[in-house]
Amino acid sequence: MLGPALRAVKQTSPDARITLLSSRAGATAAPLLPWVDDVIPARTLWQDLGHLAFDPEREWEFVQLLRTRRFDAALIFTSFSQTPHVPGYLCYLAGIPLRAGEGKEFGGGTLSMELRGAPDDLHQVERNLRLIEALGFTVTDHDLEVEIAPAARAAAQGLLAQLGIDPAAPYLLFHPGASARARRYPPERSGVVARLLTAHGWPVLLTGVDREAELIATVAAAAPEAKVLVGGTSLAEYAALVERAALVICGNTLPLHLADALLTPVLVLYSGTDYESQWRPRRTPSRLLREPTPCHPCYLFQCPIGLPCLDIAPDAVVTAAEELLQSARRTSVSMSI
Repeated sequence: MLGPALRAVKQTSPDARITLLSSRAGATAAPLLPWVDDVIPARTLWQDLGHLAFDPEREWEFVQLLRTRRFDAALIFTSFSQTPHVPGYLCYLAGIPLRAGEGKEFGGGTLSMELRGAPDDLHQVERNLRLIEALGFTVTDHDLEVEIAPAARAAAQGLLAQLGIDPAAPYLLFHPGASARARRYPPERSGVVARLLTAHGWPVLLTGVDREAELIATVAAAAPEAKVLVGGTSLAEYAALVERAALVICGNTLPLHLADALLTPVLVLYSGTDYESQWRPRRTPSRLLREPTPCHPCYLFQCPIGLPCLDIAPDAVVTAAEELLQSARRTSVSMSI
């Protein structure tokens, strides 16, 4: 989601050197973003959910690391619910003169340039680009974009062959997991969806990260014909799998954005945690499924009432998937004529 903003910086200032400060998971995206020159992976206090030990010395060491790099500017990108002021303060202590971000609350002098007024339901790409434009960078393209190295594409093709999927034939990539439980379609129903799709003749590739092994096992148990890939790839290789797929089925999570960047049709089982307008795909053929609920958007990590927003019958998911496949196929044919 940060790609369009980084692209605009590089296009406006080609000599600028961009260092991406991100979580360790986020740092794996750097090879897909050709505008990134360097990466600092870090577990930062302002993104912690209570797991980091109390350790002020660790934070001083982090400030010193930033200070030694002598950065000219810190562009602090946040979602509507995040504050730029904590990272802004650390960047202040690190001696970074330009500290730009968008916030809602008073933060004193932590930022040297503060933007306000973005509506909560603004798409995250546009939220990022607002900051870039306010700093004087020229934005000419709002679309997501990733760059996949040939070696990653070759590795993905080899993985498919190892799994028993013909790399030259269409297949469906189904990613049932998400970092928040409140954004996961029930695994038992995911298993039924996968089984029905394979019964309809579609090769199905079930994917997940290492920590989702148990979840994927539950889904796969109900769909013995589906192929399973848990971990085992770089993010670039995974993106290549998304690129080759005829359709991606997922929740509001990373494969959604990869599919949008790579123009792979995507069916999104979109829970009621967030506004659709904040994260939805905007360029690739897509369809979002969600049951209307009065608690939308709840912004919760766990649902206390049983996920009524994702009370979608597996048959309905399969029908939507096949309709989207047919629609995307017709669009592809009409564009090639």
